Order: sequence, then C-alpha cells, then structure tokens
Amino acid sequence: MVKDELLAKHVLVPKHTKLGEKQIKELLEKYNISKVQLPKITRSDSAIAHLAVKIGDVIKVERQSVTMGTSLYYRVVTED
Repeated sequence: MVKDELLAKHVLVPKHTKLGEKQIKELLEKYNISKVQLPKITRSDSAIAHLAVKIGDVIKVERQSVTMGTSLYYRVVTED
C-alpha cells in the first residue's frame, strides 16, 4: 500500500467517499443548494488522494461519534 492509502485507513481519519452524479443531484436538491455553497476540500488533501478526484467532485465524509453515531458532511473538491 502507498502512503496515502495507509493514511486513508487510519483510525482517526473519517471515511471519505466520492459521490456519483445522481447522488450529487439528489444532495443539492434535498438541501436546495448549489455546489458553490458546499464547504471545500482541496484536491491535494491526503484523505482523498486515493479517490482520483477532479475539481468539482463532491466528497461525503462520514464521521463516527460516541454520542451522535454517524454524522455526514459534504465537501466540494477545489484546486490546491
């Protein structure tokens, strides 16, 4: 495994998943927002380096919490 893949599997790094076009459309419609209103994540972020992302992709971040269970966050990929 390469360094980025090992980092992505680290216990303290939340799960990052690249959304498909249909999932992005549903997300934006659900919250009545556009991509520019999402928080940003840079393309060079080591947590998503293994996903082969491009500018404009949307990433779902799943954070685990003892009190909340799973919390979902969404980020749009931007230039470095």
